[in-house]
Amino acid sequence: QVQLVESGGGLVQAGGSLRLSCAASGSIFRINGMGWYRQDPGKQRELVAYITSGGTTNYVDSVKGRFTISRDNAKNTVDLQMDSLKPEDTAVYYCNLNLRTAYWATPRDYWGRGTQVTVSS
Repeated sequence: QVQLVESGGGLVQAGGSLRLSCAASGSIFRINGMGWYRQDPGKQRELVAYITSGGTTNYVDSVKGRFTISRDNAKNTVDLQMDSLKPEDTAVYYCNLNLRTAYWATPRDYWGRGTQVTVSS
């Protein structure tokens, strides 16, 4: 099985920074895309940032220039550096990995349990 463990959430004032990390462990053959999503209560989960196996990144417009996603393929980790945080960034953040557990397996998505990020004004 595969486990995803997120860390780095917390409370920060507007303008501050946080760094989220997600570590995957277990039966992993190959990780394809890795991403961070967020969800506010009563709202749909939205994609915040995504990084492909080749290192191509994509961001939702609201975080461009403020957030940076990175991955370490050797450690099976994906990080999200969040700078110039705003109150509207407050949400539960989830990491998502699309991976294969074996060479013959179909790629599927795995999710972390989420970490709370709260930005005070």
